[in-house]
Amino acid sequence: MKVILIEDVPNLGKIGDITTVADGFGRNYLLPKQFAISADKKNLKRFEHQKRLVEIKKAKHRKEAQSLKDRLESTSFTIPCKVGEQNKLYGSVTSQDIEKIIHNEGITEISRRDIILEQPIKEIGIYNVDIKVHAEVSTKIKLYVTPDSREKVAELEMNSSDENTDANNNDEDSNSDGNHNDPAL
Repeated sequence: MKVILIEDVPNLGKIGDITTVADGFGRNYLLPKQFAISADKKNLKRFEHQKRLVEIKKAKHRKEAQSLKDRLESTSFTIPCKVGEQNKLYGSVTSQDIEKIIHNEGITEISRRDIILEQPIKEIGIYNVDIKVHAEVSTKIKLYVTPDSREKVAELEMNSSDENTDANNNDEDSNSDGNHNDPAL
């Protein structure tokens, strides 16, 4: 009996294969479990038509994935992070963080499962991150991990306020000779 496999069957074949099997195996196992259909002219034509439609869909998805790949490659992504000593990050940059940055750029087709990080990023630098856009299309994006500018501004403000506090303390020390100009005293 000739059958067209519509499911992968171990030790027999893959989807779309036309194979010859024993009559009993085909009638009692493959056909009732819908692993295969009989290979008559009608089913062969229908299967070939479905196969062409699937190929057209695959080509369309591949083309969309290629345009998404081009968009990703033409864009660079920057993640500002809080930084400690020796450019070590407080925490790390994970695939979820990268997903948020990509979505902020308007590219919503990428999920965190598509982002391939062997280990979370824990230092400032420039990284090439692998992204699986489609089953057959993958790319690398350029990711800049930089110090958070607000953190640097806050740090500068802290340093300048410390200097101002020290200067005010020195002024008060110079007025400690007992002569206060304060009318409340």
